[in-house]
Amino acid sequence: MRIADVHRSSAVLAVAAVFLVMTCFAAAQEVRPGSGKDLRPTGKHQGVAEANAPSAREINEPNDAPPSRDANRLRPRTNGISWHGGPVMHGTVPIYFIWYGNWANNTATSLLPTLISDLNGSSYEHINTTYYDSTAHVAGAMALQGQANDNYSQGTSLSDASIETIVANHCQALGGCDSSGIYFVLTSEDVDETSGFCTQYCGWHTDGTISGKDIKYAFVGNAARCLSACAEQSTSPNNNAGADAMASIIAHESEEAISDPDLNAWYDSRGNENADKCAWTFGNMSTASNGSLYNFTGASGTRWLIQRNWVNASGGYCAMSY
Repeated sequence: MRIADVHRSSAVLAVAAVFLVMTCFAAAQEVRPGSGKDLRPTGKHQGVAEANAPSAREINEPNDAPPSRDANRLRPRTNGISWHGGPVMHGTVPIYFIWYGNWANNTATSLLPTLISDLNGSSYEHINTTYYDSTAHVAGAMALQGQANDNYSQGTSLSDASIETIVANHCQALGGCDSSGIYFVLTSEDVDETSGFCTQYCGWHTDGTISGKDIKYAFVGNAARCLSACAEQSTSPNNNAGADAMASIIAHESEEAISDPDLNAWYDSRGNENADKCAWTFGNMSTASNGSLYNFTGASGTRWLIQRNWVNASGGYCAMSY
């Protein structure tokens, strides 16, 4: 069973698994609080209540007076996702890879950097240009700015706090702890993330204060550790099922981190960020010579199978391009 993280929640107990099937693998927490406030995202596809969090209506419609019936009729339809007042990431977003563990003789170290260049300026990345803040729209551009290796500095069982420590240990050498970029901690197959990798998520993103700056970072584990949970297929376009599945998760987490870097910008009433709304959907797919499926061919000619993203236009919909 695939899980969320990218996110379909996977249960440990059989009863929970049945519940997830009945709810179409929905997020772990779906009930809106009685206050009518929107749930806020955690970066792990779990909407949580926050007592003082404003609703999208309060952000976008500050007038306390109830609208007239005519005003209701004239108000444009929403796109199924709302801005909650926080910033998006502007310009060409710098991406940093921290390769944690043992990546020797693994083609992921060349494949995943290629993914970033293939996403940059693509019609897929252009979906994110439908997101904005009070300053500007997202540019739909990203670039790999640096890479580092970490030889198990925190062991093979990592906590969420360990991921932040790894970022803190490397970000000065990678862009000087760049608050305009995203740091991806990519772990090898033998490394676990103990808060729920392979059981609750395949990756996640968040932000934290590191060296006095608001640093955006993400965790993506090697899906080869649990292909049935974190990969759509075991035969992949680039003959590396773990890396190809990681590519889908990186695409998913980068779209969310760019449109909702501080977890206070774009999400829906259940706390789903843009890519969450399209998790594990792929649209039209083609078949490669080895029998694997793909839905995106980058400028490099490399074929990928990546999850769709939510277009914040025309009522909102999942797509591979815009």
